[in-house]
Amino acid sequence: MSKWKLSHISAGLTAVTVGYSSSVVIIIDVARKAGASDDMVISWLFALGLGMGITCILFSWLSKLPVVTAWSTPGAAFLLTSIGDYSLSEAIGAFVICATLSLITAQSRTLLKQISRIPPAISSALLAGILLPICLAIFSDVNEAPHLVALFITAYLIGSRLFPRYLMLLLLIMSVGISLFMTSASGTVALPSGSSGLASMFTLPEPIWVTPSFSLSAAIGLAFPLFLITTLSQNLPGIAIHHAHGYTPDHKPILSGIAIVQALLAPFGGFTFNLAAITAALCMGEQADNEKSQRYKAAIAAGVAYLFMGLLASVVVALFVNMPSIIIHLLAGLALLATLQGAVVRAMEVEHHRAPALLTMLCTASGFSLFSMTSAVWGLGLGLILLYVQKKPANA
Repeated sequence: MSKWKLSHISAGLTAVTVGYSSSVVIIIDVARKAGASDDMVISWLFALGLGMGITCILFSWLSKLPVVTAWSTPGAAFLLTSIGDYSLSEAIGAFVICATLSLITAQSRTLLKQISRIPPAISSALLAGILLPICLAIFSDVNEAPHLVALFITAYLIGSRLFPRYLMLLLLIMSVGISLFMTSASGTVALPSGSSGLASMFTLPEPIWVTPSFSLSAAIGLAFPLFLITTLSQNLPGIAIHHAHGYTPDHKPILSGIAIVQALLAPFGGFTFNLAAITAALCMGEQADNEKSQRYKAAIAAGVAYLFMGLLASVVVALFVNMPSIIIHLLAGLALLATLQGAVVRAMEVEHHRAPALLTMLCTASGFSLFSMTSAVWGLGLGLILLYVQKKPANA
């Protein structure tokens, strides 16, 4: 049996660092908007770290292939704009329904194939519409703090040119440092609720159960869009990443297992689990191991790192709980800028799909809710209808 290498650990740690640094602030903001207390936010991060760690380690070990899982950042971006319209228990119920839909889909290759038939232009436009308001928020505080906005944008421009791989890590460190300075200068520093001092930051997280409640409005407005976004923007690309690197695992038991883990951890805040795409590639290339058959160890290393991040959830929350909204806007917007760019490019790639894609993007970005359905649902529906209408031959 081949020995473990430093490259396995390095690749796994890099994947986890990229995943956390690019979106952990979004997860915390989602939990807060859902009505979670600081202790519940810690529970969310613990559940997410636990779920990602278990699934990475278990499926990579069993298949001897690199299986890297993640939370759904596009799904979190969607929740950020919609979850405030529902109670916390309804949101938890929507997470359970989402897991159930994912499990049903995993059992049916036909259903997964049908979902994959949604044109990439429409699914990309849906994602772009979700991300657009978050990225626009980069500039929403220019009048209030022009120097701070300029500092972050300058760091982003320089970093994207000189060290793109570590750009988000730099912005994350900047955000924490500036936030600590701003809050200490204003005298508003506060540890998470129930904390008695700095040492309490390093206490083990305590899982907090929230009994789910189920409503039709949350199922339509939260669960279904979250399921669709996660499937289209995470699981399908995750499968494609495997194939692109020459791995052909049976994804049915993997996706089924991930859905079951989500259902079990949803009441504790595990809102989604799915196949990773970008971060997974870090564990599948030659930088992980020259020998293709040994790269699964990098995914196992990522799983161990996820478990540690889950155990350090109280530290993560303590670092971000005092982060001013302007810093959150800048960090979240800049973190998702590349994803927005890619989504817009894909949405406009095919000429005869541009009008439906544009309608989907604008409708989704508007953020309205009508008849218990969020703008993402309406945007997807209107885009598909216009696409169908355009395909119908006009009467002579």
